[in-house]
Amino acid sequence: MSIITKIVPDNYDDLAIMVGELLDEIMQLTNDPVFKFDQTETAKRAKALIEENKYWVFIAMDNNNNPVGFVSLYESYALYTEGTYGTIPELYVRAPYRSQNIGKDLLEKAIDFSQQRGWKQLEVTTPPLPEFARTLQFYRENSFQIIGGRKLRLKI
Repeated sequence: MSIITKIVPDNYDDLAIMVGELLDEIMQLTNDPVFKFDQTETAKRAKALIEENKYWVFIAMDNNNNPVGFVSLYESYALYTEGTYGTIPELYVRAPYRSQNIGKDLLEKAIDFSQQRGWKQLEVTTPPLPEFARTLQFYRENSFQIIGGRKLRLKI
């Protein structure tokens, strides 16, 4: 059983630690060191984005008030979506807590929040690699549809 709440400042460091775990897991799966991670800077960035109301995070806590996962969202705009929509840049559940519906509960919280914001849709990107088949299956089981494309990046 987990409790999911909007993140509070006391949890910014916990969030940063979990972001580091997520990025490390991605780099291990892909065998590609594409992320540079600094825990202190990540916590500062989270604080700024959240307090500027540009980024929303919901955190899952276990019965002992230990952080076990999180989902983050931001607002996006596009003509093809008929206006505003939400994007999930990160959804993470710590390995020992997986397959306990925590990810599903986090996703439901994100969907509820999206509806409250009046967003037309919610998007998420997952790499189309065999290493992420389980992640893709999770989203498809939760009514997300594949709409094509791959995520590309250009560092500036």
